[in-house]
Amino acid sequence: MTEYGEVPQGVDPNTPSIARMYDYFLGGKDNFKADREAAKKMISLVPNVREFARANREFLGRIVRFLAQQGIDQFLDVGAGLPTQQNVHQVAQSVAPQARVAYVDNDPIVLVHGRALLADSPGTIVVQGDINAPEAILDDPDLRAHLDLSRPIAVLMLSVLNVVPDDAKAEAIVATFRAAMAPGSYLVISHGYTGQVGSRTDREVREVYRRSSAGSSKPRDHAQIAAYFDGLELLEPGIVPVAAWRPEQEWEAEVDLSRPNILAAVGRVP
Repeated sequence: MTEYGEVPQGVDPNTPSIARMYDYFLGGKDNFKADREAAKKMISLVPNVREFARANREFLGRIVRFLAQQGIDQFLDVGAGLPTQQNVHQVAQSVAPQARVAYVDNDPIVLVHGRALLADSPGTIVVQGDINAPEAILDDPDLRAHLDLSRPIAVLMLSVLNVVPDDAKAEAIVATFRAAMAPGSYLVISHGYTGQVGSRTDREVREVYRRSSAGSSKPRDHAQIAAYFDGLELLEPGIVPVAAWRPEQEWEAEVDLSRPNILAAVGRVP
């Protein structure tokens, strides 16, 4: 059950949603029984999945703050997911009060939640869009009116390319966004990475996502993630686990690419 009491129109509570599973991993309340059961199955298969989700969320806060400090005052969050504490607009506007943020998602609960943010955040809009149709997102008239794509912008794609199973299509989606970004813009990506999990675990993880509304989840390797940043200036420390991307406290764990994780990278458009 969620805080809404009634199921929002267009929501199937019996089909797990990746956004609502992620909400469960973060300790949120906006999820249904099917989401919780799928999330618990994931935890049984990948015990650190909650830790990864939280590290991914913390990375989001760090990178938005960093980019706002670099003068970026426009943010496009593709596949934004359910709002929680320290959302993109809250972090960005704490540094740059004039910052404008557009959230994009196709989950009805995300849209309901996001539009509730509009009451007290005039610099924020929520746009319905599907990552599989990047041109439609970029051509959305509300988004175009809210963000000036002729100026530097940060495009955030955190744990969203995983739901695009075809490698060539995922590369084409990122290339479409890159082509629309003005010089001085930043591309931020985090992506699931399997490491060397057993074939049985891999099959069972894929089955969990096959039964979700996304229909799939495709982890990728270091080289595939690096390809998303072709032509961009990759910021230090490069492609690393989300917890190791410029952490606020010293990160002592070794970067072990034999184990599952979420990798992160940030590139600047020259």
